[in-house]
Amino acid sequence: MSVILAKELDTNFKYDVAESPGGETIKRCFACGACTGGCLISEQEEEFDPRKIIRKVLLGMRKEVLSSPYLWSCLMCHNCSFYCPQGVKFSEIVGVLREMAVKEGFVRHPLLQRLMLHNLLPFPGRMELITRPVSLYESSGLQALVRRSKVLGRLSEKIGNWEYLIPPFPINPLRDRLKEVMPPRGEVKQRVGYFMGCCDNFMFTSMALATISVLHRNSCEVVVPRGQKCCGMPCNGYGEIEQARKLARHNIEAFEKTGVDIVVTDCATCGSTLKAYATFLQDDPEYAERALAFSRKVQDLSEFLAGVVTADHKLGEVKGTVTYHDSCHLLRDQKISQQPRQLINLIPGLEFVEMKESDRCCGGAGIYNLTHYKNSMSILKRKMGNIADTGADLIATGCLGCQVQLGMGVRWKGLKAKIVHPVELLEQAYKSGEGK
Repeated sequence: MSVILAKELDTNFKYDVAESPGGETIKRCFACGACTGGCLISEQEEEFDPRKIIRKVLLGMRKEVLSSPYLWSCLMCHNCSFYCPQGVKFSEIVGVLREMAVKEGFVRHPLLQRLMLHNLLPFPGRMELITRPVSLYESSGLQALVRRSKVLGRLSEKIGNWEYLIPPFPINPLRDRLKEVMPPRGEVKQRVGYFMGCCDNFMFTSMALATISVLHRNSCEVVVPRGQKCCGMPCNGYGEIEQARKLARHNIEAFEKTGVDIVVTDCATCGSTLKAYATFLQDDPEYAERALAFSRKVQDLSEFLAGVVTADHKLGEVKGTVTYHDSCHLLRDQKISQQPRQLINLIPGLEFVEMKESDRCCGGAGIYNLTHYKNSMSILKRKMGNIADTGADLIATGCLGCQVQLGMGVRWKGLKAKIVHPVELLEQAYKSGEGK
């Protein structure tokens, strides 16, 4: 057992954490250990223990905590907060600790990661440029040849599975295909701002177009500010909080110019981040009130549509059996669970089957499946078993990151199921009901 010297302890450490946005709840902890009991990573790594991390913070073990690799093992899924009787938000505390670790020089991210966070994500044009080769790889037939040959899997199971993480990339990004203001064909009842996340722009363009179509069908004029950028979640997750704040300020300004009263997003990760802008900027004298006003306007697409789509809409049949995966960013960050199920259950012809542990993380967590492959695959294996037990041929989820992870799981396990966003099912039902 190592000896802790009093001179090595920093008595200000816990106060620095508690005074940082997101770290306030550490003051409520009384070390009951419920967080560790509900932690998915503690099931994988005996050394990872949320209670111990908090206790070390409270003891003042600044260097040991901020230099620990276990600080980066957390999924930030917020499952531990669900179990905590005191409402301690461990995932948010981890965010604060990661920011400190980066600022104080205890960790330096790899060059490629720094380039991504600082030189690519804040610039959509650059991102579009570097994704073109991926589009060509897919559209040229080279991807199909590589997958048929199974050459990557022979090199490494990990590399083979990583290749399956690549969803279809369109030749032309969504940003080039949308007008800034898109009115519906008929009466305009609401003017809605659409936050087009990175995944919408580069990968899930058909889903994004379904979102816009469904909003139009519900008499919404859709405004897509050309100047919007990445929501900032990748920067936030890796301790680059100041970069996340820069993106927050930029996006707030972009949407302020539109004058919209509602901002919708079809990505749970983007939604949870946009709603957190008020926390990101709570100490910014220029942006604090503006960030709060913006965050209050943000709604997840299912949250918005649940208030406007009703059973008397002309929805046609969509055949299939569907189950639903609750993403962490939608369920725990935004407390949204029933709204997507409500929309799915409005669609004639669909048989909804609830899966066991629908609220359990899929293990995607951004790029966790790249940085912590073993943990991610173990968590995904359990999720895919629960999905297979439903017999569903449609797997719906409101998080685009989860769609990527579950899509890999479907191919990995050889299931026949298709991964969809609930809005795609809704758009299909509208199309099926046309002419009724």
